[in-house]
Amino acid sequence: MNSTDLSVLKSAVNWLQAGHSVAIATVVQTWGSAPRPVGSWLAIRSDGQVAGSVSGGCVEDDLISRVQTEILTRDTPEMVVYGVSQEEASRFGLPCGGTLRLLVEPKPELTILEQLLASISSHQITKRSVNIATGESTLEPGTRNDEFACNDKEMRTTYGPRWRMVIIGAGQLSQYTADFAIASDFEVIVIDPREEYAEGLNRPDITFIQGMPDDVLLEIGVDPHTAVVALTHDPKLDDMALMEALKSSAFYVGALGSKKNTQKRKERLLEFDVSKEEVEKLYGPVGLSIGALTPPEIAVSILAEVIAVKYGARLPKKE
Repeated sequence: MNSTDLSVLKSAVNWLQAGHSVAIATVVQTWGSAPRPVGSWLAIRSDGQVAGSVSGGCVEDDLISRVQTEILTRDTPEMVVYGVSQEEASRFGLPCGGTLRLLVEPKPELTILEQLLASISSHQITKRSVNIATGESTLEPGTRNDEFACNDKEMRTTYGPRWRMVIIGAGQLSQYTADFAIASDFEVIVIDPREEYAEGLNRPDITFIQGMPDDVLLEIGVDPHTAVVALTHDPKLDDMALMEALKSSAFYVGALGSKKNTQKRKERLLEFDVSKEEVEKLYGPVGLSIGALTPPEIAVSILAEVIAVKYGARLPKKE
């Protein structure tokens, strides 16, 4: 779940807990050049307050009005379609004749949303199924391979925790990497036991943990939504972290260093409790080969490689 939709979920929970009437709209189908992808959320409060977006602003005003005057008076979900005709698409500002199909739930269940938020916060993948005839919803464990589905009877959406990047080391390169990761919607955790680096990471948008990286990785838990990037260039810190990261379910594990140093690192790791298959999961030298020289350029190459692996894109061979 990205930070925008997570914010929508939190807002909906807070509003319902405060006693407000709230409707939740989900993008269930798009045609043409629709601005927001399937699964995007918008929470609408009875007084017109909103959180999230389903169209980037094209249809929100009309939808808010429909929710306030019609939909919130009902007990069951309603399917709302915008842009059926070219004329309507133009009226609502949908690009290239785009069309949106939305499922609007006027009575989302607070207990279900609270449980969903708790599951996401504890880094569990959860599937939510909504009965379109009754509006009732259920939760069950999900997998990363589950796909969004909606038919006349049911909508099924799978929500996972935010993608995380755990950075080992708090030096200059780590700070640039953290900045680009945050801009790419990753939750960022930086681990470094060294006193002299603690002050530079005193930022509200980064979780800085001062401790031995291998111990901290075990404490925070590493899941399939986590990337681990070792950037201290100090084998005492990087190697210990990599031992734990490579044995975990992290979708990406990378380490700074030349080809020669990467080969030596792999040989060292094999001397410990790390299998050959696990060692081969290591991305090193870290980052795509784009000729990067400066810390910001190297950080760009790191994020590019992490994002490519995240989406299963083919990576160019490193020279």
